[in-house]
Amino acid sequence: MSGREYEMTVGIEVHVELDTKTKIFCSCSSSFGGEPNTRCCPVCMGLPGSLPALNAQAVEYAVMAGLATGCKISRRSAFDRKNYFYPDLPKAYQITQYNTPICKDGSVDIETEQGRKSIGITRIHIEEDAGKLIHGGDGMTLIDFNRCGVPLIEIVSAPDMSSSEEAKAYLKKLRALMLYIGISDCKMNEGSFRCDVNISVRRAGDSALGVKTELKNLNSFTFAKKAIDYEFERQTAIIEAGGRIEAQTRRFEESDGKTYLMRSKESENDYRYFPEPDLLPIELSENMIKRISENMPRLPDERKAEYISSYGISTYDAELLVSDKSVSDYFEACAALTPYRKTLANLILSELMRFVEGDGFASHISPSNLAELATLAGEEAINASVAKKLLRRLWESDESPLAIVERENLRQINDVVWLTNLTLKAIAENPKALSDYKAGKTVAAKSIIGKVMSKTGGLANPSLLSDIVLAELDK
Repeated sequence: MSGREYEMTVGIEVHVELDTKTKIFCSCSSSFGGEPNTRCCPVCMGLPGSLPALNAQAVEYAVMAGLATGCKISRRSAFDRKNYFYPDLPKAYQITQYNTPICKDGSVDIETEQGRKSIGITRIHIEEDAGKLIHGGDGMTLIDFNRCGVPLIEIVSAPDMSSSEEAKAYLKKLRALMLYIGISDCKMNEGSFRCDVNISVRRAGDSALGVKTELKNLNSFTFAKKAIDYEFERQTAIIEAGGRIEAQTRRFEESDGKTYLMRSKESENDYRYFPEPDLLPIELSENMIKRISENMPRLPDERKAEYISSYGISTYDAELLVSDKSVSDYFEACAALTPYRKTLANLILSELMRFVEGDGFASHISPSNLAELATLAGEEAINASVAKKLLRRLWESDESPLAIVERENLRQINDVVWLTNLTLKAIAENPKALSDYKAGKTVAAKSIIGKVMSKTGGLANPSLLSDIVLAELDK
């Protein structure tokens, strides 16, 4: 079986918990954690006689998400009830938007090794989150209702992705956008940014889409990619064996990298949507939309374009810098203090990121000191090897790199006469390297370069030294 005979189609529904102080329909705290069942009230528990009151900030945040993804903002939208029973949904229905979402018809551009691609955004709607089931090792399941009523937006993509790499790039770009506009902390380990993936498989060249399977509640870029790849293989194997793909909801098991059946996929009719009777429609004025638009922060693509045009940074490196707002903010803080922005970008992406652990970016090095290091390297006051060593030292103990260079005599040696004399001595001491080079073994030059570099304590200008060594060997 060859994967090239089949192609996948992927659409993703992303759930983003909005970073409001209170829940969407009541005044309970929406913050993560807390003692179980201490942040809930009759409204979020759906007790008889309770009535919801809409959180205005959640609406503004949803509009910001729509603007960030190029959506059309609906002047009028409304809430609906989505009816289903589940233990962590005490009302037995979810307040959401069905027929009239607040945002629709947008797109997000992604970058992969295959180039740029636009992924359509079908809709963004507002809804409330459900509670959380806690499965114990004793076979018991407990319910924490603290999360009930936390405001969510659901961002529904078009089925425009055709690989797990594109899906991962889309999720990373979408998360970056939400962080840039500041509407969510997007902590995937806490469930504030999670997704359901719809994947179908068809023979390459077929026009009709295959039967889709839904993969529920993926909260890691890596797991999402692994789940998609496994599901693609599972479905192609069934088709090859003459079987039929069934519409299912499945879960991904991290321990073995496989997906498992949860239930047959529900249809929209199963949810018996109808208009929410306790909430008025949302009506947005043009002035409100304009005000929100004018106060939007710079988005990743804007920063990326500036890094490329103003700083001369490559498209690939610029994309890496803006993919994480914390990295981009740090880069800009440093860039304001040095003219050597390309050198700075290389230090961050190639060296500094090696030391960063975990999902969040945080640097032990102050922007002023990293900018100073970039200037020293950019001016060739130090060579690349010394710059790398200094960066590691700054990570362990943040201090002025210039002070270290002066104190320990680490400045790069650019003296042509001295380097030439050292080169002549190294050639005289290594006649075999000279004879090998003359015999056509050009790699022998590296031996001489290494000898001279050792004599200078690793401080010689490597490019200048290479030119000098080759010039002397060619005489």
